Amino acid sequence: MERPTRFEHYRYVGDKRTQVVYDLDNTDETVEAAVDELMAAETYICFGPDTLPEARNRGYRLARASQRARQAAGVDDATDAA
Repeated sequence: MERPTRFEHYRYVGDKRTQVVYDLDNTDETVEAAVDELMAAETYICFGPDTLPEARNRGYRLARASQRARQAAGVDDATDAA
């Protein structure tokens, strides 16, 4: 997936409406459609530092579609725990 213009340098983008975060490095068609809709609605947020633990610290959880895409790519969630 090509990252949205405002998020070229970010890996995680959150949806303020549902408190979920999408992983832009590991995507599938479902994640891409959700991110496109999120950009159209302009209800997004990024995190600093750009990590999954920081997103979780702010009350966001990884979207199920991103979880599936990460599993398909073989990404271990333990590597993002630090």
